[in-house]
Amino acid sequence: MRSIFILLLLIGTHANCWSQDTTLNKRNGKPTLTDTSKMVIVDTVKHHNPRLATKYSAILPGLGQAYNKQYWKIPIVYGVLAIPISTFIYNNDLYNKTKFGYTALLKQKNGDASDVSKIDPALKNLSLGSMQSYRNAFRRDRDYSILWFFIGWGINVVDATVFGHLKEFDVSDNLSMRIEPMIQPQLRQTGLSLHFNLKNAHAR
Repeated sequence: MRSIFILLLLIGTHANCWSQDTTLNKRNGKPTLTDTSKMVIVDTVKHHNPRLATKYSAILPGLGQAYNKQYWKIPIVYGVLAIPISTFIYNNDLYNKTKFGYTALLKQKNGDASDVSKIDPALKNLSLGSMQSYRNAFRRDRDYSILWFFIGWGINVVDATVFGHLKEFDVSDNLSMRIEPMIQPQLRQTGLSLHFNLKNAHAR
């Protein structure tokens, strides 16, 4: 009798454990085991992606800053890029004028003065050597304008990338810094060490 009681107790305990780990599938009428150890917790929080900020700024200046929600930087980005664009237009225009003037004066030196009257009035008093020097200077400055434009574009991409990464960190006034004494027995030196506490913005 005692053995029958123990057997019933074991069966009841096993049935209770089974009811906790299974759910009834009413479609098939059969119990199916739900393995809670394999449950995956899905993170529904939308995280900031620094790579998207980089990609957007590489495609269109200022777009990465907009993705980082730093809208006040967009006028600065276009202001920086407007400088080499304006200098390119200015230098390219004068390069074309001095190039034409140099060619016209060179032809005049060889006996053909048909294009001298077409030289820009502001450049007519220049000699052949001066016209050549100005032409070379304006061509050089025009090429530098192109270089500075791409440098400005690159700075725009770097800015969007760096601040895209910083978006994931707590940069509020609550950041902590500690100064502690430091002793190095091996070198027999003492000093001070700085400790900064940075927190991930999504780990609060």
